[in-house]
Amino acid sequence: MSKLDNFADYLTKIDNPIHREQLTGVLQWIIDEFPTLETKIAWNQPMFTDHGTFILGLSVAKHHFSIAPEGIVIEKFADKIANANYSTGKQFMRIKWDQPINYDLLRDIIQFNIDDKKDCPTFWRK
Repeated sequence: MSKLDNFADYLTKIDNPIHREQLTGVLQWIIDEFPTLETKIAWNQPMFTDHGTFILGLSVAKHHFSIAPEGIVIEKFADKIANANYSTGKQFMRIKWDQPINYDLLRDIIQFNIDDKKDCPTFWRK
């Protein structure tokens, strides 16, 4: 079973086939770029973890999908997120379905979380 298979049920619930394909592509890209991350569904969304600690979660909405790396990461990358024209919430950034995906930014966010949480013994930062 591939790591992407862990997300199969979640992906089939995305009604719009274009959105489903786009999110599948993002998930597969993360799996390919960061093969040591574990995949799981938690809180009804795809998540990536490293040694049991949260790295990234994703969720979908009608007009966008969200990438949630924890609030400290949103703050750290606020300028780069704004430069990509993504909107943010306290814990996440939103990418509209018709916006290009800034994979360099996504790579930097994930790598920061992996490095910053390498010694983190808990799921969330304290």
